Amino acid sequence: MRKKLIIPFVLFFSMISAQERDALLDGLFEEEMSMEQQLLPHKMIFTQSVLWGKNGLFRKTGISKLTLEQRQKELKVRNIMLKSHQIIGYLNLAGMVAQGIMGGKLYNGDYELYDAHKTLGQWVTFSYFTGAGLSLFAPPPLVRKKTKGFNSIKAHKWLAYIHFSGMIATNAWSKEQGDWHKYAAYTTFASYATAVLVFKF
Repeated sequence: MRKKLIIPFVLFFSMISAQERDALLDGLFEEEMSMEQQLLPHKMIFTQSVLWGKNGLFRKTGISKLTLEQRQKELKVRNIMLKSHQIIGYLNLAGMVAQGIMGGKLYNGDYELYDAHKTLGQWVTFSYFTGAGLSLFAPPPLVRKKTKGFNSIKAHKWLAYIHFSGMIATNAWSKEQGDWHKYAAYTTFASYATAVLVFKF
């Protein structure tokens, strides 16, 4: 039965010209490429592209091949990572509030809280960058929706640039520049809290 199916195909392929054969094969490859392109959004952030892009690290090493089945698994991983990012975000915000309260007392001369402030600061920093990593390195969505105008997602992303820079500055100035440390901490908290609120509402 298989031979009967193969013979007409071989006869057809031998009858057409070399140019027609090349065009037919090119068409098949183009269809395959378009399928790959449909599995990934047209635009990805750099961290996603490095790991999950068509030529990303996970594709080249074979850890995660670019197939429909694998992309479905990646979307589940993405969902878990982003939910974890959200939960850590709320916990981190609570930690920042506690940091602000203790920091205020330190600036007023109550140095008994110095060790607690320092320890909590380390935990807040760790949880902050853990949450950021979950967002930055999550697999990309299947399709990235384009939305016109200003919206909560865009505001959340723009504010991320501010509080990410602020978190780095807060830690960099934690020992030497007291006032600059305070200003950076307030800026980080304000932008972070706003980012959480705009994304929620």
